[in-house]
Amino acid sequence: MAILECGINLGNRSLIETKYYSSSDVLEPDLRAGFLSALESFTSEVFGDDINVVSLASLKLVCNCEMIALPGGDDKNIQPLLAYAIIEKETDSDVVKKLLYEILQNFLNRYSINDIFSKKGKFFKKFNARIDNTLGDLKLKTEDRFKSLF
Repeated sequence: MAILECGINLGNRSLIETKYYSSSDVLEPDLRAGFLSALESFTSEVFGDDINVVSLASLKLVCNCEMIALPGGDDKNIQPLLAYAIIEKETDSDVVKKLLYEILQNFLNRYSINDIFSKKGKFFKKFNARIDNTLGDLKLKTEDRFKSLF
């Protein structure tokens, strides 16, 4: 049970990406961000809902999304701010979903909407420590948790 990777995207742009295990090298960051953005748009338009959990053969993709726009901007510039985690299949998605919600809220409290829309990923690097702190030992596989005890 572990989170293999966690990140935050704005639309089809990757803002933060933290990999905990190399086995999570599924997609290049901007390609993944584009895929998640397209998936979010599709589920929103077709089903009127947000993406929650996408199950694959051996992994799950858990998402939490918040629609944001620049203050005073037009309604056409609303974009999804999406926190995601790639997790092992047996990891509890509900727990991860709550942690992603907390990460998104902390991110929105830490950075202004203007910074989120205008800055590049390098600007948000310091937030990785807060993500690590929020995820706690869920970022470790079971065998790595035991290794840290001995």
